[in-house]
Amino acid sequence: MIARWQWVLKRISKRLWFRAGLFSVLGVATALLALALKQYIPEDLSARVGADAVDNILGIIASSMLAATTFSLNIMVTAYGSATSNVTPRATPLLVEDTTTQNVLATFIGSFLFSLVGIIALSTGLYGKNGRVVMFAVTVGVIVLIVYTLLRWIDHLARLGRLSETTDRVEAAAVEALKERLRRPYLGGSPFLSGSVPPSARTVGPLTVGYVEHIDMAALGKLTSESNAAIYLLVLPGSFVVQNTVLARVEGFDDAADEAIRAAFSIGVRRSFEQDPRFGLSVLTEIASRALSPAVNDPGTAIDVIGRGVRILSLWRAPVDAEGATEPGCERVFVPGLQLDDLFDDFFGPIARDGAALVEVGTRLQKALALLARMDELAYAGPAARHALLALKRAELALPLEEDKQVLRLLASRVGKVTNSLA
Repeated sequence: MIARWQWVLKRISKRLWFRAGLFSVLGVATALLALALKQYIPEDLSARVGADAVDNILGIIASSMLAATTFSLNIMVTAYGSATSNVTPRATPLLVEDTTTQNVLATFIGSFLFSLVGIIALSTGLYGKNGRVVMFAVTVGVIVLIVYTLLRWIDHLARLGRLSETTDRVEAAAVEALKERLRRPYLGGSPFLSGSVPPSARTVGPLTVGYVEHIDMAALGKLTSESNAAIYLLVLPGSFVVQNTVLARVEGFDDAADEAIRAAFSIGVRRSFEQDPRFGLSVLTEIASRALSPAVNDPGTAIDVIGRGVRILSLWRAPVDAEGATEPGCERVFVPGLQLDDLFDDFFGPIARDGAALVEVGTRLQKALALLARMDELAYAGPAARHALLALKRAELALPLEEDKQVLRLLASRVGKVTNSLA
């Protein structure tokens, strides 16, 4: 797993201002490039390439890029607002981190600053005739970049903030988080077995209230290697903690090490997708629940989300590579594993509750559970049968028509037969 500083750097790189600032510096540096290269340009070349026209071209770029940046910002704000009201507010950070949108905005701002610095330098006569040639060539390259970016932006606008596009992003984030957890089922540490904590182990708790966003396993592993001690984690990324929550039980450490242990836990005000596969599934259920509300009344979206959930949960049967599952130096850091029952609870429970009165949603839900149960009976049959029964009980209370209930009873019995065959 990545260290805390790498995680912080990764999060900073996803901020909207990061790429815009980087492209701005690049734009200014590009505009000043002509000062360094003008000595290599022949004196008579400027008259032949029409470099005198660079003033007008830069003026057009400056005015148009300022307008394009303002227009793009308005579109982004509208898309974020649409995702918040029509999908779920928890999906908005994924839109903010969209690389295409960030690259477009950064290109427009960088091009604006490039042309602005170029106009200033031309007005003061810093470039001279030779520098104008370099500036003209660079400006042509910038124009090509702007045209390419505009074409990508036009294509991207057709999907930005749409329900299907946002749901795709949530699914992709959940898939990536689950795949990473399957590669490192214990976050790079060793498995935490029930009853393995020594009675003499001390407890370490947080000083703040919030969600565990990231755990620096490398830092914890270094602490255990230096003192030949052991750390038993009791929380995972996504857990909500308060001052009396036990983050870990430690053996072989004195009180002076508590601050270093707490520093390995990044606690924030909201959950993040990176180390928390359950959060992605929870956000998907929020999309389905919103679609099933009386104000929206869109069971098709809920049915689509159920299919996405099956795709995500089907990854659980992928084999875990035992080699490399434990990071070097983290052998004495014991971490609880992710439970499949929790994933089923996060995903199927809310949808079964909110879609209980709709037979089409109940039918798709029972079929999804049956598919998972048959995919890997040893892993899925138990939680699938449990949720099939719970969904049926909710539907029995909500559906008025006996024929609809009979359909769901038949489908639920098929899920139960898988479990009965294993008994």
